[in-house]
Amino acid sequence: MDLNRLVAMLVKLFMRHGLKYAIDYLARRGKPGADLSPEEQKQRDEGKAMADKARKASRLAGRFLR
Repeated sequence: MDLNRLVAMLVKLFMRHGLKYAIDYLARRGKPGADLSPEEQKQRDEGKAMADKARKASRLAGRFLR
């Protein structure tokens, strides 16, 4: 395996891990669940759903960019 392919593979690996970590971090930040009002709980649930959609979009983009 040549050095260029190895570097490209490692960059993709770190970018994939970094993107997954960033989406998870943004979805988890905020108040604990017990301190949330019903409106805030609804907003939290919508945020989790958006994070799931972002993960799916990331996987789909990865398939097309190969």
